[in-house]
Amino acid sequence: MLAAQSSDFAARAEGLDQLHALVVRRGGEEVFARAYRGDGLDRVANVKSVSKTLVALLTGIALERGAIESVDARVLPLLGRPATGDARDDVTVGHLLSMQAGLVRTSGASYGNWVSSGDWVDYILDREPEGQPGGRFIYSTGGWHILGAVLSRLTGQSLLALTRDWMADPLGIVVPPWVRDPQGRYLGGNEMALSPRGLSRVGQMVLDGGRWQGEQVVPAEWIARSWEPRARSPWSGDRYGYGWFLTTMDGAEVAYGRGYGGQMLAVVPAREMVICVTSDPMQPARSDGYFGDLRDLVAQIVAEA
Repeated sequence: MLAAQSSDFAARAEGLDQLHALVVRRGGEEVFARAYRGDGLDRVANVKSVSKTLVALLTGIALERGAIESVDARVLPLLGRPATGDARDDVTVGHLLSMQAGLVRTSGASYGNWVSSGDWVDYILDREPEGQPGGRFIYSTGGWHILGAVLSRLTGQSLLALTRDWMADPLGIVVPPWVRDPQGRYLGGNEMALSPRGLSRVGQMVLDGGRWQGEQVVPAEWIARSWEPRARSPWSGDRYGYGWFLTTMDGAEVAYGRGYGGQMLAVVPAREMVICVTSDPMQPARSDGYFGDLRDLVAQIVAEA
């Protein structure tokens, strides 16, 4: 049972001072929901890099609708850009999805310079690559922004319009406008906002094979493909698929999206469970700090199930 009054995890959650909201769904029903701080359960919160997971889901829809031919499609032609004569020519949609594109890193200490530039896409594609396509995992929001630009160019719609039309509207959730680059493209991979309950609906849809209330929102085959490990985080040691980190808790496979400050969407198929966490988006959440505490909390919820 997962009752607030009888579960040890509720007490653990109470002691995490960065935690804003926690929503747990099991068997298709919301079984626990509490707002500790922030704007509550039904007002939007910045989910930071969980946005990458959402863009990965949108990419699956784009593939199913034929907007993108294949994850093996090369990125530069999709953007209408000429060949460079180096490794950048070989970067594919799949490399962006698994953060194995080898392009210059734009997260961490590099993030400020990147978003201060005059063209966020040019900043990434015009710089010397840091690795080889298909090589090591390089965590970078910039690759996801390029993927968002690809989706927008090929569909003729903004990333906001795609998010609303393809996912938010079918799920009955709100996604307001977020940050745009100097060319007006919505930032791919960061700064999107959903309510904790709205984000938990995304997780429930994913858990149910891409379906929500009888409608196929995301292809089931894409979700399975997204959970195939392709890389590994050098920080947490967790595997990475297409927009999802992959790990094991209490013997159960867990796929999760993670965002700065301690935002998290975890899907646990073997326990029929979705766990959604929002936290203070202005405070760091390192693997050996607050995010480690969140992992312990999620692991405890999985175990109590």
